[in-house]
Amino acid sequence: MPTSHEIYDIADRQKDEGKLDEAVATLQGLVAGDPGFALAHSALAVMLGRLKRHDEAIQHALKVCELQPNDTFSYTALSVTYVRAGKIQEAEDAKAKAQMLSGHRH
Repeated sequence: MPTSHEIYDIADRQKDEGKLDEAVATLQGLVAGDPGFALAHSALAVMLGRLKRHDEAIQHALKVCELQPNDTFSYTALSVTYVRAGKIQEAEDAKAKAQMLSGHRH
């Protein structure tokens, strides 16, 4: 049985081959079995955004922030996901959270 990282690598190859729908399906199966695998949720947020499935993309970006609540990049990525979905106020809120986290790190 492949590990979560091996399944992620399969999805990454599918994406590189232009098989975005297949990559999404692979990653969805991965997070169903390993819901704490933040990298897969992050990749799903990006890929679903590219497919204009913004509500799903946002849910995965939010999950990354839940899994990594002190990671500045997670909130920055969430902000970008919100912008692509046209949700500007939510994007600003996520950006502010990223900036707050960044300020606490120094």
